Amino acid sequence: MRVMPSAVRAAGRMTRRDFVALAGSAAARGVPARAQQPDVPVIGYLGSESPARAASRLVAFRKGLADGGRTEGRNVAIEFRWADGQYRQLPALAKELVNRRVAVIVAPGGAEVALAAKSATTTVPVVFEMGGDPIALGVVGSLSQPGGNLTGVSSLSVEVSRKRLEFIRELLPTAGEFAIAANPTSPTVESQLRNLRAAAESLGVRLHVLEASAEAEFDAVFKAVPQMRAGGLVFTSDPYFAYRSRRLAELAVLHGVPAVTQSRDFPLAGGLMSYGGDFEQSHRQAGIYASRILKGEKPSDLPVQQVTKVELFINLHAANALGIALPSSLMSSADTVIE
Repeated sequence: MRVMPSAVRAAGRMTRRDFVALAGSAAARGVPARAQQPDVPVIGYLGSESPARAASRLVAFRKGLADGGRTEGRNVAIEFRWADGQYRQLPALAKELVNRRVAVIVAPGGAEVALAAKSATTTVPVVFEMGGDPIALGVVGSLSQPGGNLTGVSSLSVEVSRKRLEFIRELLPTAGEFAIAANPTSPTVESQLRNLRAAAESLGVRLHVLEASAEAEFDAVFKAVPQMRAGGLVFTSDPYFAYRSRRLAELAVLHGVPAVTQSRDFPLAGGLMSYGGDFEQSHRQAGIYASRILKGEKPSDLPVQQVTKVELFINLHAANALGIALPSSLMSSADTVIE
C-alpha cells in the first residue's frame, strides 16, 4: 500500500521530464513554443552622417515612432547604416538594407539619401525627409498621390535660401557685397543659386560664390569673406552644412564673420543667425509615417507631408561680439533670441 504513492510520484516526475525533453526537441526543430514572442519588424535607417551628428534628429524620429505606438527595443527594431559624410556610399548602404529585408527604409537628411534609397528598391517602402522639392528632384511624381514605394516629408529649407540673404542685408544695410557658401555636389545647389542671384539683384548687392564640399574647405571659406570685403556669409541649404553647424559656428567666431545658415544648431553653438525649416517636426513626422507603414498602410496612399514652419534663430551675444545692432523689426520676427 505504501509503494503506490511513490510509484505515482516517480511516474509524475518522468512525465515532466518527458515534457521538457519534447519541448526542447521542438525548439531545436524550429517549432514555435507557446510563449515565443512574435517577430519584431525591423526599420532600416539610412543615415548620411554618424549617430553623433544626427543625435537631435534621432530623438525627434523616435518621438514620431512613439506617437505611432512603436518603441525601439519593445515592438520595433532599427538597423542603421551610416555614410559618415561619404555620400557616395549611400547607394551601396541602401542596397544592404534591402538585402536585409527590412520592413521599411527611412531615408532622412536630404535628397541624396532619398535618391539612394529610391535607386536601391522599387518594392520596400521608403520614408524620406528632405528640405527640397521632391517632385523637382524626381523622388515622387505627386505630393498628394506619390505612387510607387516612396513617401515622406519635405520642409521649406531650400526654398527660403534667398530669405537668408534678405535677413543678413537687413542686419548690414550698408554692405554692398555678400559671400555665398555653396556645396557644388548638392542636387539643389543650382536652383538655390538662381534664387539668391535674383534676390541679390532686387537688393542691389553683389554676390561672391565660395564652394565647399568637404569640412577641410570650411576654414578657407571664412578666411575669404573679409579678404573680398563681403559684409557677411550666407550658407545655402545643404545637409552637409547643417550637420556641421558646431564647426561652422566655431569658425564664424574665430574669424569674426557674420553668417547665417539653415539650422538652429548654428546659433545655438555660437553663430549669428539661422533661418530654415523645423527639422524636429520633419523628423518626427518621418517616424509617424514609418509607424503607419508598419501597421499596413501603403506609401502610395500617404501624401507627402510639407512642414510649413520656418524658424528664425538669432544669437544676441554673437551680434554684440560682432558689433551689430539688431533692428527691432528683426528681433520681433525671431522665433528665438539667444541671449
